[in-house]
Amino acid sequence: MARISRYYDVNRDEAGHRVLEVRVTGFPLLHLPLLNKSTAFTDEERLQLGLEGLLPSGVSTLEDQKARAYARFLEQGTDLEKHAYLRNLQDYNEVLFFALLEEHVEEMLPIIYTPTVGEAVRLFSRLYRYPRGFALSSRNVARAEELLRNVHQDDVRMIVATDSSAILGIGDQGFGGMAISIGKLSLYTAAGGVGPDKTLPVELDVGTSRQDLIDDPLYLGERHARLTGAEYDEFLDKFVQAVQARYPKAIIQWEDFSKDTAFRVLEKYRKVVPSFNDDIQGTGAVTLAGVLRACALKGERLRDQVIVVHGAGAGGAGVAAALRDGLGREGLSPDEVARRVFVLDSRGLLTDDRTMEDYKRPLATPQALTEGWRGTDLLSVVQETRATVLLGLSGQGGIFSEAVVRAASANTPRPVVFPLSNPTANTEALPGDILRWTDGQAIVATGSPFADVEHEGQTHQIGQGNNAFIFPGLGFAAVLTRAAEITDDMVAEAAYALADYTASAWPERTYPPTHALREASRAVALRVARQAIAEGVAREPKVLALDDEGLSAFIERRFWRPKYLPYRTAPGAGPDL
Repeated sequence: MARISRYYDVNRDEAGHRVLEVRVTGFPLLHLPLLNKSTAFTDEERLQLGLEGLLPSGVSTLEDQKARAYARFLEQGTDLEKHAYLRNLQDYNEVLFFALLEEHVEEMLPIIYTPTVGEAVRLFSRLYRYPRGFALSSRNVARAEELLRNVHQDDVRMIVATDSSAILGIGDQGFGGMAISIGKLSLYTAAGGVGPDKTLPVELDVGTSRQDLIDDPLYLGERHARLTGAEYDEFLDKFVQAVQARYPKAIIQWEDFSKDTAFRVLEKYRKVVPSFNDDIQGTGAVTLAGVLRACALKGERLRDQVIVVHGAGAGGAGVAAALRDGLGREGLSPDEVARRVFVLDSRGLLTDDRTMEDYKRPLATPQALTEGWRGTDLLSVVQETRATVLLGLSGQGGIFSEAVVRAASANTPRPVVFPLSNPTANTEALPGDILRWTDGQAIVATGSPFADVEHEGQTHQIGQGNNAFIFPGLGFAAVLTRAAEITDDMVAEAAYALADYTASAWPERTYPPTHALREASRAVALRVARQAIAEGVAREPKVLALDDEGLSAFIERRFWRPKYLPYRTAPGAGPDL
């Protein structure tokens, strides 16, 4: 069995109970967030671990600590200050951080993740407090394998890696993208059950194309233009090779790469190392799940819809591909699918006679279908196609105008309108406006969190199409089954699993409430693990012969939970790191 960390392992005592066996004691132990219990160390542990005199004499329970931490959280004045407080807590005492997050996930999810994380990314160099994760830069990439050995974790299973070229809707953020990798992995643990000592956030610092960051005296990243071409490809190759050498069981989630690079990196490496791109595949899966639920609420099927996707970046292309696949599953031919899904970028409708990036070509509408149309702008496309579903992934705030939404409403009694762009300022339309323009008939879900809307005495729940309903369960299943590859069908199964879970547990909603993240993630993990086994990509012998009940129990046993374990010292343990 692989050692967890050079500083500790988890073993069993004589009675078979889990115990932390530590190799470091005293002051250094208090500065390792995965080991630090702070005031919860018992008197016996303080004596054994050389902590006497370093802590207040009072011994707290985890519940006491959560109450104290939550009171401090509420004292923070702004969402950004709350984000900084929680990140500081994570860097001080990781078990306490996750225990607090688990108890208040609905309140804290928008703080550690979208939309607040966008501001934290912008200000990352100025807010920097404590090192976390692995930073590989252009100056040291030639020694990637050597540097990765400096990471104290010896059994990393989940990596989120970003080159920060396309963060949310705010573009190139240089080294600040590390905040995204940290935030995503917090959700892998809080929602997906992956132990925090099995995760590693990674910043691939290939430079930045923003001169203002290069000129900022406080900027922490490399001060040169982004690597491109062969230099960039060599950088990624060295990173992947280093991961394979150091962490052969790791999954990589590629995060926030620019749209053209995102598709190229995914296709290049997905069969080299088990990996996926959340911006493409996670966004596609979570949107498909929400649209399936909206169709059910209308009493219709996906194949009955005509879908307009506004935005052809990584997210928009991923959504269009997922919906096209969903329509194919319902029996439509490729020609029929082409008449059901229409994708627009900043220049209007993608048609096959246009010049465009290679990744967009499979999504283009045959130009012959548009003959006789008044135009190929958003309003014209909604009118000409008689669209019933309108999905926004453009990053253009307000692009779903009253005229556009009313045009969709004219095509169907209950239009489905999902303005999904993040952060909140970039959302294509406000839910209240959409409901007002459609006399309360639209089915609305958003990318950022919005409060329920009151319209003419009726409360409309605004579901959040948050990728956090997909990627934690998808990644956890890949880790548990030791998947050799994360296949397209595994990603699709995550979408259908989420839709089915929502129909069962929250039948009036498009998406579950965020406080149900952990339950939703377990439902997704079960179905994805079963799909990995069915496709023959699962390499974990313990799961191969399990039925659904046994597989569910296997997932439950390995789902990490924030609680303090008793400690004992390993032979030769001492205060020196």
